[in-house]
Amino acid sequence: MWTFAAKALLAGVMIAAIAELGRRLPTVAALVASLPLVSVLGMMFLWHAQPDAENMARHSAATFWYVLPSLPMFLVIPFLLRHAVPFWLALALGCVLTVALYGLMRLAAPRLGLPI
Repeated sequence: MWTFAAKALLAGVMIAAIAELGRRLPTVAALVASLPLVSVLGMMFLWHAQPDAENMARHSAATFWYVLPSLPMFLVIPFLLRHAVPFWLALALGCVLTVALYGLMRLAAPRLGLPI
């Protein structure tokens, strides 16, 4: 239980630090947020819990394929904001798009032979 709490605290601190940095230096915060910190930490914790190279290889490959459907959100949100769509609606639409693209990825992956 303590390990879970430490992981959650670390994730919360990372998010808070990026948000605070974003108030002063939005581009630098975007760079930090784009780093695969969550993925790297997740792989470290997974390896610690289950040091299995094949499991880690599957996890890493699947992470790559799941990043792709999330990328359009980062183009749709600024487009909507620049066209006077309110922030919360733009964010929601970006998230809905991402969920839809995740669903399409899950459907297409077996047909394309992707390891997810």
